[in-house]
Amino acid sequence: MVGKPSVCRFFGQANPADNPGMIELADIRAAAARLQGQVLDTPCVESRTISEIAGAQVFLKFENLQFTASFKERGACNKLAQLSDDEKRKGVIAMSAGNHAQGVAYHAHRLGLRAVIVMPRFTPGVKVERTRSFGAEIVLHGDTLDESRTHALTLAAKEQLTFVHPYDDEAIVAGQGTTGIEMLDAVPELDTLVVAVGGGGLIAGIAVAAKALKPGIEVIGVQTLRFPNMYNAVKHQALPQGGSTIAEGIAVGTPGRIPQAIIEKYVDDIVLVDEGDIEQAIVMLLEIEKTLVEGAGAAGLAALLKYPERFRGKKVGLVLGGGNIDPLLLAAIIERGMVRAGRLARIRVSARDVPGSLAKITHIVSEAGANIDEVHHQRAFTMLAAQNVEIELVIQTRGRAHIQGVLHALHEGGFAAQEQ
Repeated sequence: MVGKPSVCRFFGQANPADNPGMIELADIRAAAARLQGQVLDTPCVESRTISEIAGAQVFLKFENLQFTASFKERGACNKLAQLSDDEKRKGVIAMSAGNHAQGVAYHAHRLGLRAVIVMPRFTPGVKVERTRSFGAEIVLHGDTLDESRTHALTLAAKEQLTFVHPYDDEAIVAGQGTTGIEMLDAVPELDTLVVAVGGGGLIAGIAVAAKALKPGIEVIGVQTLRFPNMYNAVKHQALPQGGSTIAEGIAVGTPGRIPQAIIEKYVDDIVLVDEGDIEQAIVMLLEIEKTLVEGAGAAGLAALLKYPERFRGKKVGLVLGGGNIDPLLLAAIIERGMVRAGRLARIRVSARDVPGSLAKITHIVSEAGANIDEVHHQRAFTMLAAQNVEIELVIQTRGRAHIQGVLHALHEGGFAAQEQ
C-alpha cells in the first residue's frame, strides 16, 4: 500500500515559447462569448455549514446544474462552435464513457451536427442510453478507454469526422476555463481554487483565467491515490495507478500534453485523496447542501477535509464538476457514510436460545432509542455453548455515543454485546 504523499509546492515556471499550445485569457474570454446563452453561468455561493466544518470560507461552483450535469459541456460547446462549415457538415466523433460523451452529444444535436460517440463495452447502460437520447450514434468498442480511443481515431479518419478530445485540445481547455472567470466574477475575494484533475483540461483552463485575473491566487489540483497521473508527471514520481475508483471522471491513465504544460506553469500544487475521503465529501454535499455530486466532482471538498490545515482561514472556491452518479453506487456510498458516522451500526449479542430472549433484546434496543434494520440468528457458526445463540443486529443510531448507550443498556439487561 502506497503511503500518503506529503503536500508541498513544487512547480517551476515554464517558458511559453516551449509550449505553442499555451492558451491565454483572451482565448477564454472569447470562449465565454461563444458560450453565452448556450451553457449556464452556474451559481458560486458560500456554504456556511461546510465553511464551519472545514475552518475555511468555502464557496461552491455548482457545475452539476448544467443540462448534462457536468462542466464538460463548456469545452464541447466551445470546440463545436469553432468548426468550419465543412467540418460541421461531416460531423464529429468523441471517445468517452461519461460526461464528455453527453456534452458533445447534446451540443452537437443542438447545433444540428452528426455525432458519433465511441464508448467502452463496460459503460453502464444508463450512460449509454442518456448519451443516445441526445441524438448521438453510439459505438461500443473495446474494454478500456485506450481501446475506445484508438477505434474512434480510426473511424474519424475513415469517415472524415472531427475528433473531439476530452481534454487535450486548446478549444476544450479554453471552454473549461470559463468556469474560472465566472467564479472570480461572482466572488472576487477568492484566494484559493481547488479543482479535480483527470486529463487536466478543467484545471488548466481555470488556472490560466485565474492567474491572469488575480496573479496572487493559489490553484490546487486534486487527484485520487489510485490515478495520480498528473501528480506523477509534474512531480516526477512513479506512484502506481489503476484499479477501480468512485471518481471515475478523473480516472485517466495519461495526462493531456496541452494541460500538463499549462499546469506546470500556473498550478501551485496537486494533492492526493483516498476513496473514503471522496465518499465522505459526496455524503456531506448531499446531506448539507442537498446537492448530488459524483466522485470526481466531490474531490475538491475531499481535499479540504483531508488537509484542513492546508486551507484553514482561506477563501476557497471548489468546483462541483458533475452530478452523474449511478443510483446503486450512491446508495452504497450513503450507507457506508452512515456507518463511518456511527449512524448505522452492527452489534452482536449473545443470549440463551429460549423463547423471549429476542423479544427482550429488541425491547432494550427500542427503549435505548435505536431502530433495528436487520436481525440475524447464528446457531451453527459460533463457538458458544450449544444452548446459546448469537444475534446480530444492524441498528440505526444518532452517532457513536448512542451506540455505546445501546451496548450499555444491553449489558445492564444481562446480555453480552459488542459492536462489530
